[in-house]
Amino acid sequence: MKTINFFNKKKIKIKKIYPKSSLKENFILNNIKPLKTAEKYDLSFFDSLRYKDDATKTRAPICITKKNLSKYLPSKTEKIIVTNVLVELARVLKLLYPNADIDYPDFSVKSPNKKKYPSVKFSNNVLIGKNVRIGRNSIIGSNTIVEHDVVIGNNCVIGSNIIIKNSIIGNNVVIQDNNKIGQKGFGFIPQKNMNMKFPHIGKVIINDNVEIATGCTIDRGSVDDTEIGKNTYLDNQVHVAHNVKIGSNCMIAGQVGFAGSSTIGNYVSIGGQAGVSGHLKIGNNVKIGGGSGVVNDVEDNQTVMGYPAVPLREFLKKNER
Repeated sequence: MKTINFFNKKKIKIKKIYPKSSLKENFILNNIKPLKTAEKYDLSFFDSLRYKDDATKTRAPICITKKNLSKYLPSKTEKIIVTNVLVELARVLKLLYPNADIDYPDFSVKSPNKKKYPSVKFSNNVLIGKNVRIGRNSIIGSNTIVEHDVVIGNNCVIGSNIIIKNSIIGNNVVIQDNNKIGQKGFGFIPQKNMNMKFPHIGKVIINDNVEIATGCTIDRGSVDDTEIGKNTYLDNQVHVAHNVKIGSNCMIAGQVGFAGSSTIGNYVSIGGQAGVSGHLKIGNNVKIGGGSGVVNDVEDNQTVMGYPAVPLREFLKKNER
């Protein structure tokens, strides 16, 4: 998908942030990205062995990390050694994106110019922000707000009382009433006598043929993006936290919660009120029973249940009477 900058970004030379850096004097930091997607003008970060494979292959020229993890990074990558990677990352994010740690109201929103969207149907009291793109034959329900630079594809049905910001939405997507999509995630770092806010510069990507039922919240990514794959259905009151990636053809029942940075495979089914902890990998064709608490990775083709979630046979054996 086309790169869209939803947040104002400053141009900063790396020497201003790290005066002792070995990079060239005129090196301007392009962006801050995860290890896997960082390019030659980006800064990245590495704070857990879980991402060791990404670290060994990263193209980032400079990376914030801990001393014990630095050996996994390529020799050509300059290492910024710190005691707390997330604190340092938040500091640099705030320098590059000074307004990304708070969701300010979008004062550019106004009633839609129907000449600009001749094939789109708008209900009452819709507000549209600057540079919003809406595809052919889409419908926007009453009291919905679509903030600046959002992209909505063709043949979409966007219900009433919805707020969409920092998002790219594909074709044939249905979003039912009372959803909040693209807001800042629950990101902060506990410090002595205060909580340090963590800027969120990612976006939400919703692919084609997705359906989202009422009352869901989908947070934008912190440094990476939050993404929902093609033909995935979310039931009522599902919460998708920052950086979560849900695959294609998934069925997520009501009140399921995904903690940040977990990856869900394709053809996954999750029963109501289940919870998935952060930074986990759930494989393809996995089934998770309702009310379960998933605290470990789950391999492909598994059925798990319980808290902590275990393979179904093990769960049934434990609960035999």
